[in-house]
Amino acid sequence: MEPFTRLTGVAAPLDRVNVDTDQIIPAVHLKRIERAGFGQFLFASWRFLPNGQPNPDFFLNDPNYKDASILIAGRNFGCGSSREHAPWALLDYGFRVIVAPSFAEIFHKNCFDNGIVPAHLPEEDVRRLQQNALERPGHRLTVDLERCLLEDEAGLSASFTVHPDPEVHEFRRDCLLKGLDDIGLTLLHEDKIDAYERRVGLVS
Repeated sequence: MEPFTRLTGVAAPLDRVNVDTDQIIPAVHLKRIERAGFGQFLFASWRFLPNGQPNPDFFLNDPNYKDASILIAGRNFGCGSSREHAPWALLDYGFRVIVAPSFAEIFHKNCFDNGIVPAHLPEEDVRRLQQNALERPGHRLTVDLERCLLEDEAGLSASFTVHPDPEVHEFRRDCLLKGLDDIGLTLLHEDKIDAYERRVGLVS
């Protein structure tokens, strides 16, 4: 998993609440066994018209948001089913940070497992960021995970957390900074695992 320390990128505003995982990546597109390739189907029901043409009213079809890497979303983002394809699609499209007032629990955990920073901000700050991104297409934000600080070109500066619980926040922040998912965390103790396997006779 790629470590995350600091990112400056274009912010894309998704002014909707309770966005579920089927809206993030519709079930009809879950036909791959690898993680790559899902970005083309991100928000497919909104991005494309019934005839398959891009929906001109959806923000990701605006050239100003083409290279967006930070998504500004509404509360309870990622609700619905537990499908891990949702963060896969977001990451494959190019999003490394999602800013929202709150996240659905399983989606939140899946973000950490895939190197996406779920930045919690008060709803008032999220709305300001969305408004700035709407009024200034191509608006850029800087997300500094070491300082847990988010800054934009309009003068907004706000502290964020990656988890509401302070202790969990510090643990998850450290994992994101070091690029450690659950497997990576386990491998930090590889010497102890090897010693145990030798002791119980699993390996010679």
